[in-house]
Amino acid sequence: MNGKVPHIVQYQGSKRILAPKILRYMSKSFDRLIEPFSGMAAITMAVAHERRANRYHINDLNAPLVNLLQCAIEEPSDLIENYKSVWEQQFNFSDGHIEHFNHIRSDFNDGNQSPENMLYLLARCVKGAVRYGKSGNFNQSPDKRRHGTNPKNIEKNVYAISCLLKGNTSFSVTDYREIFDMARQGDLVYMDPPYQGVSNVRDNRYFSGVDFKEFADAIETLNRKNVDYLISYDGECGGKEYGKELPKQLNCNKILLNAGISTQATLLGKRHITYESLYISKNLSKCIDTLPEQLTLLDGFV
Repeated sequence: MNGKVPHIVQYQGSKRILAPKILRYMSKSFDRLIEPFSGMAAITMAVAHERRANRYHINDLNAPLVNLLQCAIEEPSDLIENYKSVWEQQFNFSDGHIEHFNHIRSDFNDGNQSPENMLYLLARCVKGAVRYGKSGNFNQSPDKRRHGTNPKNIEKNVYAISCLLKGNTSFSVTDYREIFDMARQGDLVYMDPPYQGVSNVRDNRYFSGVDFKEFADAIETLNRKNVDYLISYDGECGGKEYGKELPKQLNCNKILLNAGISTQATLLGKRHITYESLYISKNLSKCIDTLPEQLTLLDGFV
């Protein structure tokens, strides 16, 4: 399909930019794509844009995020109108748009975690970087330089996403191991779990971390059922590796995807390329041999 893959809003950690590279290591067609750690479901949207799967399942422990995605897909008009109402309030707020953001954030943390409030916080917070405190409250600050994404800009993308996914997508908010249990042959499971070293710390992006050993053990469930999967998990930058490799006994192929120049390194006056690891299940790896050689050479087999 021609055109850009639609996305709702900027979201730090999203695989939207890397999606074209990740999709090179997927089958051309399969029954269902499952994302146990969906975030803003960038891979689901990319796969749907290419019409590779018949069905989709979106899961994340962040319930407001899943509810936002479900509303965008199943009730796009409601989301757009409600977001527009919240967004326009900032121009009438007596103390200014920063205080309006703080008001919505407090309302959200007090329990009004509506899809439009979640979307507004994502559209207004610094660099689209979601942060939660130890209590689970959203605690990221607003970007003081802008007013957030204009509803007119969001509208086009939300309707495009709904056209791609409405009627063929299911949703859940549960532990990833339950998602593994529901996976069947013919599915493809794409996983982007919390990276090692960034969970269970102050101002993290996740409600909970993922234990390395528990995660590795759980992947064996997919191996036993011959379910294809891809995992974005660790990486390296400037010669420094981040996180432990997944165990060799899982029989995955590991590829390093070039994610571009590190923003953090640039701020320090350096130009380091970030490489993100992509683990490919044994059965799915067989499909890689059918890819044109020039595609596989863009990244590196390890």
